[in-house]
Amino acid sequence: MGDSRVNKGHSRLILPKDYCVVDIETTGLSPSDCEVIELSAVRYRQLKKIDSFHTLVKPEKGIPALITNITGITNEMVEDAPPISDAILDFSKFIGEDILVGYNVNFDVNFIYDALLECHGVYFRNDFVDVLRYVRKALPELECKTQTKVASYLKLPVKGAHRADVDCEICNGIYMRMRRRKAVTEWTKGEGEKK
Repeated sequence: MGDSRVNKGHSRLILPKDYCVVDIETTGLSPSDCEVIELSAVRYRQLKKIDSFHTLVKPEKGIPALITNITGITNEMVEDAPPISDAILDFSKFIGEDILVGYNVNFDVNFIYDALLECHGVYFRNDFVDVLRYVRKALPELECKTQTKVASYLKLPVKGAHRADVDCEICNGIYMRMRRRKAVTEWTKGEGEKK
């Protein structure tokens, strides 16, 4: 089943040097039933971190205990956080037209797309690069390919994982490692900017 989101950005097989790493935390897996509770983006230029954005988001419904156990984000922590309508607009302004980099990033993009469209009638058009695709290509021997498992395998720090700002840093660490993998560089060169 294809994605019905019109004017959505495309998944790209490229290795950008200028990009924003993005990550969100949510109350569950479905954009239609669940809410964003944290947004984070880190801007890179020529592979160097130059700026970052982070905010908690106050959901309309409470945060389930399971999500608090995973993320550490409690209902008390988001009590004074902005609503999604304010947070998603600030987030969108921060990332501008940058290419996005993320881990299993289509999940994040779908939540962002839906929130921006629902709250402001604006399409989220940024193209994106999914680091998980590169991990699958470069590390076929690794059975579990969650971001934390891959980071641990690559000996990258994972303390504080499952918070959006920390996950951005972990994702970028994996991305930098994937940029040096022959399987990835040859794949992206061969595919060019295939959608």
